[in-house]
Amino acid sequence: MKKVLLTIIILTACSITATAQNNPKMKKVLFVVTSHDKLGNTGEKTGFWTEELAAPYYELADQGIQIDIATPLGGQPPIDPKSADPASATEDTKRFDADTELLAKLKHTLKLNHVKESDYDAVFYPGGHGPLWDLAKDRNSITLIESFYNNNKPVAFVCHAPGVLKDVKIKDEYLVKGKKVTGFSNAEEAAVGLTNVVPFLLEEVLQANGGIYSKTENWQPYAVEDGLLITGQNPASSKLVAQKLLQQLNK
Repeated sequence: MKKVLLTIIILTACSITATAQNNPKMKKVLFVVTSHDKLGNTGEKTGFWTEELAAPYYELADQGIQIDIATPLGGQPPIDPKSADPASATEDTKRFDADTELLAKLKHTLKLNHVKESDYDAVFYPGGHGPLWDLAKDRNSITLIESFYNNNKPVAFVCHAPGVLKDVKIKDEYLVKGKKVTGFSNAEEAAVGLTNVVPFLLEEVLQANGGIYSKTENWQPYAVEDGLLITGQNPASSKLVAQKLLQQLNK
């Protein structure tokens, strides 16, 4: 009996060792989400776009990536009500709606000024119109992005989220200067009737800051990667951005 028990113990130890060798340190990504819920002076609500959080979240989490979520104010971030409309539903948003664990995590997001770049391997920003008002000028967000980039860690953004790069600089130059970028286009902003509502047009700001902006047809998937910087054009590009981020994390 003792020999049998010893054999089991040895085999178990070998199994644990092999598992550890085949599973290097789990990667950890920070999602930064808007806390802003007012769509300019329209009296309508905004926030983050569900698809732009859900699709990347599951694309990464299903591959074993650990994810924390932070917002400027902490707690529950506002969801753009239009993104919760059944007409905007995708398989990922349906999964999101039924995901009690993720919904509970969203109710208790970390406060942005309490998170540290050193605790994560990458940062990802989902869009929605909200970030144009708060995260684009949030000093904690700006400093965080600069810290990730300066420490050779990927920074990823989708749809309106590239707008948070507006005031981000590396060595006194705009981070986007000379880099390939994309984001919600002027044509798409016009199509949703918000050209004169948003505080700035994303496409124009990226170009004004020296970014090499490109785009595809409205609402079609399109993502651009330039070194550590990954950007996606619209909600349909969310999964593409996450896939490019995952590739960088697996290098």
